[in-house]
Amino acid sequence: MKVKILGFLLMISCVAWAQESPKEEDYYKIVTLPVPEGILLEVGGITMMPNGSMALATRRGDIWVVENPSSRNPYFRKFASGLHEVLGLVYKDGSFYCAQRGELTKLTDKNGDGKADSYETVHAWEVSGHYHEYSFGPKIAPDGGFFVSGNVAFGDEEWWRGEARAKTRGSVFKIYEDGRYEPWAAGMRSPAGLGMIDGELFYSDNQGDWMGSGGIWHLRKGVFVGHPASLKWAASQNSPVKLTEDQFFAERDNRKIRGANGYYIKPENVVEEKFKMLYELKEKYPMVQTPVVWLPHGILGISNSEIIRDETNGDFGPFSGQVFIGDQGQSKIMRVFMEKVNGEYQGAAWDFRGGFQSGVMRMTFSPDGSMFVGETNRGWGSAGDANQGLQRLVWNGKVPFEMLTCKAMPDGFEINFTMPVDRKSAEDLASIAASSFLYKHHPVYGSPPVNKQDLKIKGVKLSEDGKTLRVVLDGLRPYYIHELNLEGIRSATNSWSLVHPTVYYTLNAIPAGNKMATTELKTFDSGKAKAIVPSKVTKELVSPDGKGKPTAATTAKKEVITFATVKPLLQKHTCLACHSEDKKVVGPAFKEIAKRKYSNEKIVQLIYNPKPENWPDFATPMAPMPQVPKKDALTIASYINSLK
Repeated sequence: MKVKILGFLLMISCVAWAQESPKEEDYYKIVTLPVPEGILLEVGGITMMPNGSMALATRRGDIWVVENPSSRNPYFRKFASGLHEVLGLVYKDGSFYCAQRGELTKLTDKNGDGKADSYETVHAWEVSGHYHEYSFGPKIAPDGGFFVSGNVAFGDEEWWRGEARAKTRGSVFKIYEDGRYEPWAAGMRSPAGLGMIDGELFYSDNQGDWMGSGGIWHLRKGVFVGHPASLKWAASQNSPVKLTEDQFFAERDNRKIRGANGYYIKPENVVEEKFKMLYELKEKYPMVQTPVVWLPHGILGISNSEIIRDETNGDFGPFSGQVFIGDQGQSKIMRVFMEKVNGEYQGAAWDFRGGFQSGVMRMTFSPDGSMFVGETNRGWGSAGDANQGLQRLVWNGKVPFEMLTCKAMPDGFEINFTMPVDRKSAEDLASIAASSFLYKHHPVYGSPPVNKQDLKIKGVKLSEDGKTLRVVLDGLRPYYIHELNLEGIRSATNSWSLVHPTVYYTLNAIPAGNKMATTELKTFDSGKAKAIVPSKVTKELVSPDGKGKPTAATTAKKEVITFATVKPLLQKHTCLACHSEDKKVVGPAFKEIAKRKYSNEKIVQLIYNPKPENWPDFATPMAPMPQVPKKDALTIASYINSLK
C-alpha cells in the first residue's frame, strides 16, 4: 500500500513539474567575466576584433583589450587611457575610433607593443561644458564614414528640459576620415544607442520632454524625430533637416516663449485636453520620423541603449536576423522584429532577458554566438546591484516557447511561434486580449499611455502545423502601439505558457491586401478568465478603505511583504532604477521614505505626482509615474510602510 501511495505521489509531482513553464534563465544563461581586481570598467563601448579579442572603452577614459574573452581566464591589457567619457568604440583597419565628449579620436599602436602611441583627433565639435552633453558612437557607415550622436544639455529652469547649448547637441552627424563634418538628422534628446542594420542607420532614445516614451527610429538623412532643441542650429549648420523652430512651435502650441537658450513652452501653458501626437506633425511635415517601434516606458525599458542585430546564423537561438536593444535603467535586453510596410519600417517588440548586474549599455556578438554585455550605472541608476559590469549571455541550445515574429496584416496580425501551439487554447478567443494606445508629443517630461482602446477580436485561424496564428481585430489605428496579450495560449507538446506572452507592435501603416473571410475564422469564446496565477504580492495587502488600518486578514499577510516578494513589481515599474531598500541611489531609500509615515494612499499620490521639494537633498527630481496601475502602486506602498 505504501509503495502505491509513493508511486502516486511521484506521478503527481512529475506531472506538476512537467507543466511548469520555463523562464528566461532556463534558455539564456548570464555569465559574469572574471575581471582583475582594481579595474572599474563602467563600459561605454564594446567591439570585437578580427583576431577574436574584444575591446572595451570605459566612461573613466580607458580602453582595454581582452584576449580570449570567452575563456575562463580572459587576459585584460590596457591599450589607452586619459580619454574623456568614452561612450562608443569601433575597430577599423588596425585602429580604434571612439567618441569622446568633444571629438572623434583615432587610436593606433604603431610600434606594436600592444599600447596606443598615436592619439589623433579626426574631428572636434563644440561643447558648452554642461555635464549632460554626452557623445555616443561611432558606428561605421557603408562608405567608411562615422556616425556620432550628441546628447542635449538640461535646462536651468526645468531640470528635465533638453537644450542644444552647442552645435551638434540633439542631433546625429557624420564624420569622415579626412575630418569633414556632415549634419545628418535632428530632433534627438538622449540618443544613447546607434545601430547599423543592412547598411542603414537606426538609433534609440529615452523618455523625457517631447519624448513620451523610448523607442527605435530609422534615420535617413534629413529626418527630424521629435525634440526641437537642435532646430536652433539647423539654419546655421546648413542642416538637411528642413524644419524650423517657428514651424515646429506654430504646430505644437501658439503660446511660444523665448527663453535664454531658445524656444520652450512652460508646462502650465499647455492645454492638456488638446494634446497632440508626433504623427500629426508628420502629416504636415514629411521629414518628421515616427519610431519604428515604441518601447513602452517602464515595460520595455526606461533608458534604451545599444542596438545590435543577430547575425550569428542560429548560434544565439531561433531569432537570427532580429534586433536586440539594451536598457540601462532596467538592466535588461529586449527583442525587436522589424518589417517594411509602404516603404517604412515598423515592427514588434518583446522583453527578452533581464537580471544583469548593472545597467546594460553596450552589447556585441562573439564569434562563438554568445553576446557580450557591457554595463554601467554611475550617476544614471539601474535595477542591477552593481555600479559596473561585464557579462556574457549564452544560449544553451534549447528552443524557448516564444512568439518568433509578429507581422501586420490588413485586418490584424499574423504571429509565428517557435514551436506548435495547442489548438484548443489558440482557437479560444478568451486566450487573447488586445488593445492600442499612444503617447503625447508635448514639452513636459514623458507621457502616460493615452487614447487607450480595447480591441475586439473577431476571430483567429491557426495553420495546419500549429505554428502560425492569424488574429483578426476590429479597430486597427495607424501609428498606434497595439498590445497583444497571449496569456492563455499553450504549447502543443507540454502545455507551457509563452516565456513572454505580450507583444507591442507599432503599426505605422496598415498593409494593403485581402482581409480574411469570416468563414475561415474560429470564433469560439469560452468567456473564462485566462489562466493567470496571481502573484503573492498583488493580493490585498491594505485595508479595504485604503486608510492604513489593516484587517485581521491583511495583518496576517504582512509577513510576506519582503523585498524578495515585491521585487518583480519594483523592477516592472522601474522603481529600482532610482531606489533601493536601504541605501541612497538616485532617490531616497525605501526605508527613508517609510520614516515619513505617509499613508498608503499618500504614497500612491506621490508616485503619480511627485513633490521634489520634499527631498531637497536629491539633485534629480522624480518624474511622474501615472502609468503604474493603482493596484500595483498600493502594493508598493504597503511594502514601503512595512519597513517602518
